[in-house]
Amino acid sequence: MGSNGATSYRGRVVMLVDNGVHGDSRVQKAARSAADAGWEVFLLGIRNARSDSDTWRIGDAEVRLLRVPKPLHRSLRDSSRSLRRPLAYASTTKAAYRVQEIKARQADLYERRVRGQVLGGGVPAVVGRTAQLPSRAAATLLARWVRFRSGETRRLRQAQADPAAFLNRLPIRAWQGLLGSRSWRQLDPGLWDFELAFRSAIDGLNPDIIHANDFRMLGVGARAMMRARAAGRKTKLVWDAHEFVGGITGRADNPRWLPAQIAYTDEYAAYPDAVVTVSETLAELLQETHGLRERPGVVLNAPMAPPADAADDMPDLRVLCGVDERTPVLVYAGAVNPSRGCQIMVEALPELPEVHLAFVTMNPNGDNQLSEALLERAVELGVGNRVHLLPYVKHWQVVPFLSAADAGVIPIHHKPNHELALITKFLEYSHARLPIVVSDVKTMAQTARATGQGEVFRAEDVTDYVRAVRAVLADPARYRAAYEKPGLLEGWTWEAQARALDEVYRSLLGVLPADGTRPQVPGDELELSRSA
Repeated sequence: MGSNGATSYRGRVVMLVDNGVHGDSRVQKAARSAADAGWEVFLLGIRNARSDSDTWRIGDAEVRLLRVPKPLHRSLRDSSRSLRRPLAYASTTKAAYRVQEIKARQADLYERRVRGQVLGGGVPAVVGRTAQLPSRAAATLLARWVRFRSGETRRLRQAQADPAAFLNRLPIRAWQGLLGSRSWRQLDPGLWDFELAFRSAIDGLNPDIIHANDFRMLGVGARAMMRARAAGRKTKLVWDAHEFVGGITGRADNPRWLPAQIAYTDEYAAYPDAVVTVSETLAELLQETHGLRERPGVVLNAPMAPPADAADDMPDLRVLCGVDERTPVLVYAGAVNPSRGCQIMVEALPELPEVHLAFVTMNPNGDNQLSEALLERAVELGVGNRVHLLPYVKHWQVVPFLSAADAGVIPIHHKPNHELALITKFLEYSHARLPIVVSDVKTMAQTARATGQGEVFRAEDVTDYVRAVRAVLADPARYRAAYEKPGLLEGWTWEAQARALDEVYRSLLGVLPADGTRPQVPGDELELSRSA
């Protein structure tokens, strides 16, 4: 039964996500709306250092965070010795330990020498120094040997991280040729860590539908679906593809990582009974890349109206920034990293003397070094008092919170996945009726130009960015008027997306019994409390 108490029971959905749920508005909204529609929802995520609880509820959906030990991930980072550098230490950790150990030994020898000089003890200083010569010579030779091996370790790691190096490309190509889509098992065995952490929790819930968010959970969900069917249940699998794996930026220190994720996704892409994704462009690309029989459905990550049980504790963006209504404020909402382009907003501030920036991001004043770096750069430019780092608000508060700004900025760089969709903040800015300043990434630039809701600038071009900002601040009413066009925002609501997702679920399970009772599932003896 949903939170309104009127919707009949439809089935049990187990949603999987490879994060701590907090900050992931898409999975939060999907869990809540599915529960409101009558599905019994369990959302399984990953406990991390910032998690303050392992279990809580989002409406009628229950969230459970699982601990995911990652020994296979660690073994990949600190791999064993290589014939390329046979004298390298087995790991960078071991190298750092040996360097520090020899420094401590040298410090001890120095202490003994000066102690003899200060305290004397009847032994002439020259005698004491002479007695130490063998130990000092041995320590010096050992220090040189340790530094050499530590250098070999550093050079080995640098070589292993070079995607162009022949000895890196050779094993990747060899495993791909030998195992095809199964090659991820050799290229990134750390993907097994997710499987081993999630499998018991999924199996214990006996789901009717497994909803796997993004690519890491695709394989976990596919294997859980196969185990369920082997046990006689008719469990269905939905893959919610948030991005195109082939368009992800690889990891600078590990050339094996991206080929592994691509192979992993390719192996399991044929298993889902239904696929949904975030845009029509990505739906077409997924169908073509993975040979899917049907075009994936589209579920935009659109804003959600406040739920009925939402508390009236709305924060005020301008109060948090310490500015009045006349002060122009540009807002950026979301993760801060180099490819998101936030640096340009700070670099442009000297050319925009009245403007303040509000960065709404995860842990802005805690362990988020990237957002702190933006503030440090602002201080260097003499504009530190005009940059404000603000924390995330609840996902249903985002739109009214952002609406206090004068414009929303999306300074994103050109990356394959950045070209494919109207990202979350674009839709949030739209519902906040903000003029949008967006870089010339394909889908968002085309939309902004077609609707008239914003200005487009050349990505990474500070001068053109300043031009776009000045344009929207000079005549904000012109851009806000775009939102008055009938039908523009109606399709960009979460309520519309929730109906589409509910239809996917219902079509997979077919017509439910008229009385709305749950079909009996073999082996389902788990009774879980619905108490908050």
